[in-house]
Amino acid sequence: MSNPRIPKPTEAELELLEILWQRGPSTVRDVHDALRRTKATGYTTTLKILQKMADKGLVVRDESSRSHIYQPAARPEETRRQLAGDLLHRAFGGSAAQLMVAALGARRACPEELAEIRRLLDAIENQTPNPTAP
Repeated sequence: MSNPRIPKPTEAELELLEILWQRGPSTVRDVHDALRRTKATGYTTTLKILQKMADKGLVVRDESSRSHIYQPAARPEETRRQLAGDLLHRAFGGSAAQLMVAALGARRACPEELAEIRRLLDAIENQTPNPTAP
């Protein structure tokens, strides 16, 4: 399920990916029913988006049964990391510090999120330099 360079999903595609990450492999009907809980949309719209996602390589479609089964081509962490990297370079000139300041300024982080950020920063600080890094 890992893909080194997945295409950037649109907002609508990301919504469907979130459903597939939560549910696992699903039919169009399954995805559509989950989407309708939060958004009014037609079945054919969901079908078309999933078909385009398969064409782009965002999802894998199993056509072995009458109802095709869709699953994400990449794990959520991979997709989110790629989207964050894209945003980092496009909007923040590659500055991780500016991105974090903007993110934390946009919404107050809960104590659990702050603890996770501290753990990540500690892990980064405690890493030994990679002698093969440029």
